[in-house]
Amino acid sequence: MIYADVLIVGGGPSGLTAAKMCCEAGLSTIIVERSHILGGQLTKQTHKFFGSKDQYAKMRGIDIAVKLQEDLASFNTLTMMLETTVVGLYEDKVVTILQHNEYKKIKAKAIILATGASEKFLAFENNDLPQIVGAGALQTLVNLYQVIPGKSMVMIGSGNIGLIVSYQMLQAGIEVKKVIEATDRIGGYKVHASKLKRLGVDIQTRKTIKRAIGKDQLEAVEIVRIDENFQEIEGTSEIIETDLLCVSVGLSPLHQLASMMNCKTTYISELGGYVPLIDDHFQCSVPGVFACGDMVGIEEASSAMMEGYLAGLYTCNYLNQPHLEAESLISHYENQLYELRNGLFGRKTLRGIEKRKENLIHA
Repeated sequence: MIYADVLIVGGGPSGLTAAKMCCEAGLSTIIVERSHILGGQLTKQTHKFFGSKDQYAKMRGIDIAVKLQEDLASFNTLTMMLETTVVGLYEDKVVTILQHNEYKKIKAKAIILATGASEKFLAFENNDLPQIVGAGALQTLVNLYQVIPGKSMVMIGSGNIGLIVSYQMLQAGIEVKKVIEATDRIGGYKVHASKLKRLGVDIQTRKTIKRAIGKDQLEAVEIVRIDENFQEIEGTSEIIETDLLCVSVGLSPLHQLASMMNCKTTYISELGGYVPLIDDHFQCSVPGVFACGDMVGIEEASSAMMEGYLAGLYTCNYLNQPHLEAESLISHYENQLYELRNGLFGRKTLRGIEKRKENLIHA
């Protein structure tokens, strides 16, 4: 059995920032990460962030990942377990892991879940053809491993991720033939859409994919116009030849480990799906279990990092070993979250958070 004060599941943006707070408070901390590298979604993000300096504005995601790891480099109370998968998580805070084909157990006084999210997909004819990928998978191939999987591409989804990934693929030399969106408006920031339009990329709303065409791999796609009820309008079919289709239609919080521990969860569409019910201190219904980042609600990586800082600080308080600057830091990061959510794109998240609070009261 391996013992620690704090076990953090997930070495992405929120997991790394939570670890910094715990380590600064002197707590023995273990990060378990299934990948061979730390940083999560940041490791494939080449665009610069918006916001303030505290939110890592004007830094690229890949550089933020390096910065967060550098912040942890000096702590001898931190253990990083890479290429490690959590296979069991129990209410007594015993965790079973699989690392390099060896099963191990960890016993922690507190657990921070920072497992992130998985990509949503669409149901359409032939959606299992090779060369049909999610936006995150495409970023991983191109930005992380420098693999160019196609010459031309159609993007499904005009949220920030769809727009940003489309621009990144143009930079990589892939022709982006079209971006299509099922709703009546572009979902992401205008600045991202404008960059694509200036480069000649056609962004069309009220359209969706009907089928993928190809024998052994993708050769073309059929897209159609849809009405306000998302039903196909007859006679609007268009065939586009392409060898790559990217689907960017949102993310689903990875709540499964929280559910395994019998933490109470609920479905909140504004937050992306099923999420654990957490209180104002990021604590789940099981005492000593905290959750942060995309697994409690889909937002930008900047918000995930601020939530990680807060979850780490509240975990230290729970273990009666508070950070020396706990009060001022909690106020600071709460203000940062408020700034990030105090805009047009934050309204949906705030509605979801209110629903989560209501569900917690009646749970």
